[in-house]
Amino acid sequence: MKVAYADPPYIGQAKRHYNMPEVDHEELIQRLGRDYPDGWALSCISPSLRFLLPLCPDQIRVMAWVKPFASFKPNVNPAYAWEPVLVSGGRQPRDRSEITVRDWVSANITLQRGLAGAKPDAFCWWLFDVLGLQKGDQMDDLYPGTGAVTRAWEMFQNRLI
Repeated sequence: MKVAYADPPYIGQAKRHYNMPEVDHEELIQRLGRDYPDGWALSCISPSLRFLLPLCPDQIRVMAWVKPFASFKPNVNPAYAWEPVLVSGGRQPRDRSEITVRDWVSANITLQRGLAGAKPDAFCWWLFDVLGLQKGDQMDDLYPGTGAVTRAWEMFQNRLI
């Protein structure tokens, strides 16, 4: 199985946080569907859902990364303490003997990892489980940033028997 994970700069944040041009999310979602029919996941921020969901296939699932410890910003209330993760496809059907994966994960944010938004290992392993990934599958990290997702994928592959 070949899947992709995309964690681009969130809409309206590319220049401010990464000094780069905005990502064309419409083109990105088309690319994900075209190049990764087995499955894909896209991290985003809750205000962008109204723009992104109409661009997605009908079978899209909205998952949640809940952050028990999150960065609280001045004049932002309520805080952004969760992130949507749009998921399409993945390994199906699953056997009833397998543990059921929740549509959310609770994992603290990372600190001092080099870039804002670096994903923690617990988030990554949950995402791999959501997609039903197994040893030998291909997982492409389209926005590698700090390399955290790729490192977690290597650890995940090594822990599988």
